[in-house]
Amino acid sequence: MSKNPALPKVLPAATDNTALLSRRTALLGLGSAALLGAAGCSRSVDMAAFEVDEFTTGTIRPRISVDRQVTRPELMYASLTDSGYTLPEVPFEKVNPKFRRQIVVDPTGEQPGTIVVHLQERFLYLVQPGGDAIRYGVGIGKEGFVWSGRANIQYKKEWPTWTPPSEMIARRPELEQYRGGQPGGLTNPLGARALYIFKDGRDTLFRVHGSPEWWSIGTAVSSGCVRMINQDVVDLYNRVPAKTPIVVA
Repeated sequence: MSKNPALPKVLPAATDNTALLSRRTALLGLGSAALLGAAGCSRSVDMAAFEVDEFTTGTIRPRISVDRQVTRPELMYASLTDSGYTLPEVPFEKVNPKFRRQIVVDPTGEQPGTIVVHLQERFLYLVQPGGDAIRYGVGIGKEGFVWSGRANIQYKKEWPTWTPPSEMIARRPELEQYRGGQPGGLTNPLGARALYIFKDGRDTLFRVHGSPEWWSIGTAVSSGCVRMINQDVVDLYNRVPAKTPIVVA
């Protein structure tokens, strides 16, 4: 009596569930990498290597930025050439990590696209869709020189001319040479970009602008304007159009 030949083993075909499990495994791997980074392990992950959707869900926020311009500090604060000027590299190790550009859960409650400056915290937020915000460290005005309120960015300029007001020249006579304006450049107090704050159609004389004095970020030393690291103000400038609402409080 002959025995039946052994039947070949049949592997199950790939299903949608298998694909979902593979996707879930990749996501879990990303989460583990982020946790290792938080524990002090240096690790970088290229999001492009994974087919993951670039959005946030509910209260779960990715520990790895999905914004291509918010990345490692050595890239964000590297030297760059812009309109014929070369911005020097910022020694980011000397900047308090909380004042470096980063994505956070939005604490403002404002509409996406709004700029919000928290004076006490020395943070500027650009509110994003989905409950996130891009946060930048800023320097603010000294006591007695701070402006606050709701307004708009009337217009913005690259490598702006700085014209000190007469009141400032009276306090600092050495600025008389700039009464007609100091041309844009690497030593210009307005830095690489300026966003001009108007309220009810009138110039407040306050600006959000860059500064070559990166070490002043997080302090209250300006004459009232909101100053940023030059690389950060270039990033902000590229993200917001004229007429952008701004809240300073």
